[in-house]
Amino acid sequence: MQVKGDALVNKLILLFVFDKMEVPLSENTVLDMCCSSNSWISYMDCKPLLGTLLDHSFIYNVADQGEPLYGITPDGRVCLADFYVRIPSSLREEISLFVKNNRTKYKKKQECNADYYMNKDGTYTVFLKIVEPSQPLLELKLVVPNRQTAKNIYKKWEEKAGNVYATVYDCLVD
Repeated sequence: MQVKGDALVNKLILLFVFDKMEVPLSENTVLDMCCSSNSWISYMDCKPLLGTLLDHSFIYNVADQGEPLYGITPDGRVCLADFYVRIPSSLREEISLFVKNNRTKYKKKQECNADYYMNKDGTYTVFLKIVEPSQPLLELKLVVPNRQTAKNIYKKWEEKAGNVYATVYDCLVD
């Protein structure tokens, strides 16, 4: 059974993560950071807390065609500032260090989306996307002959997306 103070601390932990990351985050990113990669909050507590923070306007939802992204609001920052000390200092340091070491990785993972599926004729379609918080920057759909090729493109997309975007942009904009 959860003690009332734990819910407040968990909400503050989420606000602290949003504040430290400085970019809107997907629900999957928050769950991975707070529950899977670290044990700051249990999965069963984290998911409903996102809804609660959204309902109380401490975080906002960035409308996107794909997965929604959440960011901290000014009210969320005020709440965090008022109750900051309720988060144990060792946990604040741990979160700050984790974010510092992993911000770029999570940001890139959110910005570069890829997926693939098999077509009726046995070929595969690979969807590649670069997304900013408000809109997609680039969307590509490639048909490739086999699953292995699709998997290779899928795996390389996060690393190569920036170069692909720059090449396409440079070729088309003179």
